[in-house]
Amino acid sequence: MSIRTVEEQLAIVLAEAATLPAERVALSAAAGRTTAAPVHAGVDIPVFENSAMDGFAVRFADVRTATDAEPSRLRVIADLPAGTALDPDLRPGEAARIMTGSPVPTAADTIVPFEHTAGGLDDSLGDIAVLVAPSASGAHVRRRAADLSAGDVVIGAGVLLGPLQIAAIAAAGVGEVEVTRIPRVAVVSTGDELVAPGLPLRRGQIPESNSILLAGLAAAAGAEVVLRASVDDTDTSLLEVLRDADVAGADVVITSGGVSAGAYEVVKNALSGDIAFPKVAMQPGKPQGFGRLAAGPLLFALPGNPVSSAVSFEVFVRPALLQLLGRTELHRDTIRLPAAAGWRTPPGRRQYLPAAIDRSDAAAWRVGPATAGGSGSHLAGGLARAEAYAVVPAEVVEVREGDLVDVMLIS
Repeated sequence: MSIRTVEEQLAIVLAEAATLPAERVALSAAAGRTTAAPVHAGVDIPVFENSAMDGFAVRFADVRTATDAEPSRLRVIADLPAGTALDPDLRPGEAARIMTGSPVPTAADTIVPFEHTAGGLDDSLGDIAVLVAPSASGAHVRRRAADLSAGDVVIGAGVLLGPLQIAAIAAAGVGEVEVTRIPRVAVVSTGDELVAPGLPLRRGQIPESNSILLAGLAAAAGAEVVLRASVDDTDTSLLEVLRDADVAGADVVITSGGVSAGAYEVVKNALSGDIAFPKVAMQPGKPQGFGRLAAGPLLFALPGNPVSSAVSFEVFVRPALLQLLGRTELHRDTIRLPAAAGWRTPPGRRQYLPAAIDRSDAAAWRVGPATAGGSGSHLAGGLARAEAYAVVPAEVVEVREGDLVDVMLIS
């Protein structure tokens, strides 16, 4: 099989990742969910004309010539705290004391702040003297529907709902939203050498970290991890945990390890009849596996070295999960930064180098390897310092200090 480009492999993946069905949830339960349909405002924002200042609701004609030398004198006939339903009928020479957010009386057209009167708040319920004329009729009045009108789109489909988005929906008077069902993910690490973190190691054993890594990345992408397991290099163990994943209702199964060219590649040996195992022109992450299991879930078979697993997730699994969620944006933000140091790149393969960003000069960020070991796919410790991947095209053989590099931000 000829080697695939990253774009070719990703296109195959996304062609299988159909958006999941929608469901309605209460707004209080919508944090972290993705909109499945546009959200339309139920009310105007603002709902009514209201005061932008603490002060007095007045008729502009009564105060348009006010100065220190010749104040405009008004009689206060009403007091309007926030939440009041009162709508006093102001006649010429009358005003209403009003607080920020309170409805502006129908008969008023302007707000005079306390600071522009002789007595301010301390002398605000009798006769008042306005010392500064408002700049224009309508000063300090927040107009009804100045932001949105009922029926307008507050948020489109395919948007992640964070605190700001949920607050905007609430302000628009909407109590329920239509969201995409959360993808259910099973994560399986394979390898006889794997031991739970913290347990004693004998010769040839290593702490198992990939299932923790991939489960965390899946959850951060908006998925629900319904199973996390580590199995040995036997077909029986792998097939048994895949049955468990099916019972758990997994939409996606992510395995790590067992996909390369060795003699004990359990995932490749057990699933080669159902899953394709191409080589992709990238480093790390050249060996990949992808397809759909007979029971229905998508299966991503990722290489076992920790950096390879992390990169493969970013390049292929995360975009697929976001497409299952119906997101409009599938890819991380990318910026261009100069290299803080030089490094070698693999011939003929696109490099994804775990990178750290030097922010010591706010006007001149730079990027460099997150670990002194460079791009070694086994350097799991360096992932702790990675906040990005430096993405270097396949035709570039060397990055020199100062060269501009594409940087995929992951934190």
